[in-house]
Amino acid sequence: MSKSTIKFKIVTPEKTVFEDTVDQATLPTADGEVTILPNHISYIASLKAGELMLKKKGEEILLCISGGFIEFHNNELIILADTAERAEEIDLKRAEEGRRKAEELKNKRVSMDENEYARVAAAIQKESARIRVAKKHYTKLGMKA
Repeated sequence: MSKSTIKFKIVTPEKTVFEDTVDQATLPTADGEVTILPNHISYIASLKAGELMLKKKGEEILLCISGGFIEFHNNELIILADTAERAEEIDLKRAEEGRRKAEELKNKRVSMDENEYARVAAAIQKESARIRVAKKHYTKLGMKA
């Protein structure tokens, strides 16, 4: 592996979603968006729902994640994600429907305890991230979302 690339791997409880060498990775951490470049200092962080953007030879690779953890050390970036989808795998209509249902549940908050409300809020965040990533992917391909 070259000192100018990052060995990248993203895994969910179900599978390895993507594994390759990349030039950089931009991630949604709990403390804000972070870009990891080759030879970055060692780094560990928790992730929040959002867009994960990888760059390899000028090409952008978009994924949507819903949380998890990252570890970067010696030009190896490992992501343990709750869920992860490549942009081209996201069903935009299904994501919009999921967000709509979660919003409806949130509006019925009167009968929810704190844990249930947190689950609904997390679902809204996840579906919103999926929608943003899918729309960005469609736009990049010149397609209408």
